[in-house]
Amino acid sequence: MKFCSEEDTFKWAKDFAKGLKPGDMVAMYGNLGAGKTVISRGICAGLGFEGSVCSPTYTILHEYPNDPPIFHFDLYRLEGGADLSEVGLDPDYLAQGISLIEWPERMDDTSSVTHTIRIKILSETEREITVE
Repeated sequence: MKFCSEEDTFKWAKDFAKGLKPGDMVAMYGNLGAGKTVISRGICAGLGFEGSVCSPTYTILHEYPNDPPIFHFDLYRLEGGADLSEVGLDPDYLAQGISLIEWPERMDDTSSVTHTIRIKILSETEREITVE
């Protein structure tokens, strides 16, 4: 799918969220500025969260109070091969909500990922998104 604006990407992500359920883990791959956080904002909005959504680059995790809860990870600052349990996260706890993971390539194990989104920058305003 090709998108020519941040608004179109947000709308797509909002619709994509309707198919998510507790325990789902969404891994988002893409270079800096590709639109991972825009997709995270759209997914959160689609799940009914009305608060502010920003990339948790320095805190690694933002937990958004929602039903189900939303766990928004940014693993950019972690070394390759990181384990989510190393940052204090219990898989049983994460299973209660929906996890959005930016920079999943920093994880040692992506077997829990249920949806993979790849974002390719085509131009300053155009993105190609594939979902696996």
